[in-house]
Amino acid sequence: MVDLQAWEEALRRAVLCAGADILSELLSTIGCGRRGEAVVCDCSHRMTSQGVRTKTIRTILGPVRFSRSLFRCSACGHYSFPADLLLNVERTGFSPGLRRFMARAGSRTSFADAEEDLRVYAGVNVDRRDIERVAEQVGQQVESWMVRENRSCQQCACGDADDIPMFYISLDGTGIPVRKSEVEGRRGKAEDGKAKTREVKLGCVFTQAKVDDKGYAVRDEGSTSYVGAIEHAKLFGQRLRFEAVRRGYHRARQVVAISDGAAYNKTIIQEQFPRATHIIDLYHAREHLHKLMKALAVESDEQSKWLKDLDRGHIRTIITRAHSRPCPETAVETLRIETEYFAKNANSMRYQKFRNRGYFVGSGVIEAGCRTLVGQRLKKSGMFWSVAGANAILALRCCEFSGRFDDFWESLTN
Repeated sequence: MVDLQAWEEALRRAVLCAGADILSELLSTIGCGRRGEAVVCDCSHRMTSQGVRTKTIRTILGPVRFSRSLFRCSACGHYSFPADLLLNVERTGFSPGLRRFMARAGSRTSFADAEEDLRVYAGVNVDRRDIERVAEQVGQQVESWMVRENRSCQQCACGDADDIPMFYISLDGTGIPVRKSEVEGRRGKAEDGKAKTREVKLGCVFTQAKVDDKGYAVRDEGSTSYVGAIEHAKLFGQRLRFEAVRRGYHRARQVVAISDGAAYNKTIIQEQFPRATHIIDLYHAREHLHKLMKALAVESDEQSKWLKDLDRGHIRTIITRAHSRPCPETAVETLRIETEYFAKNANSMRYQKFRNRGYFVGSGVIEAGCRTLVGQRLKKSGMFWSVAGANAILALRCCEFSGRFDDFWESLTN
């Protein structure tokens, strides 16, 4: 009986070994030998050769050994391996290609699963702790790169063109489990008042150029990009602003911001996007209305009338009707809180008017982002993150979900 799978696996191992041998030969021509130009230290002094040292790096083909020259600066004592810098393997035992595999795998699933996936799919044996370390290091590099890229776009932002018909900004938050040390002294929603999670603030930007046959807004395909982090609302607002400007905020004819009505989200929109039309997500508004109707014991056959008023943006009618009903003592506080919520946000709940203009009135895009970008990786059972680790993986996932990872990786070699 022919075991085709065994043949396949044996041939793959042979091909990888042969590839590693070829790669080793190629590297032998780079690492050492007489140089055509002097090696100069960062302190501007010339460095002198200290001989050759051998290094083993792990690659997608397997382990590869190569020799390279070591240089030392007599002025400051700094040591340098020019070949390591050239090959992007300074202070690491993993090649750029393998680091890319590890970063992508570690950002998409648990580090334990990533270890198994790389072994099965790529024939690469790396420890989950190394995957975690490399993924977080690359995530920090992604964060720095995105900050530089976004800030450089601020200098060339132009408001003269109007080639973007509709420009959307949406933001939300979701809690992720973190280590005890990350919530020390923080208040939470648990019965004991202690926090067990930290909030990831997530924002997205997308565009719209058309509506469907029924007049509902249609998001432009591939137009969504994300930013996210565990950080203060003011810093997050600036982060979201930078991304919006990079994506063409100043070139948009109409700007719409969609949020759930949380106070800090409203502040971000007012401070960072003053020309945006603010819409409170219809589904969050319905949740508040259902809470109000339940407190006032509104019959099910009457609830449709309240919901229709909300869909039409008749917020004053809802508030008046609520106050005109008998209110049990147990519902007085709920009545106050919910009617104040609707009164404060009435101008952002003119849903029929917004629909007539062809706007989105729901935050489905950012809600989906919270579930997939954050939830599927950072909220799995048994996970407890450090803020630094979570932010590194968030940076990686935002970069990937925004379609920018290839651009980032290319920047490492430029």
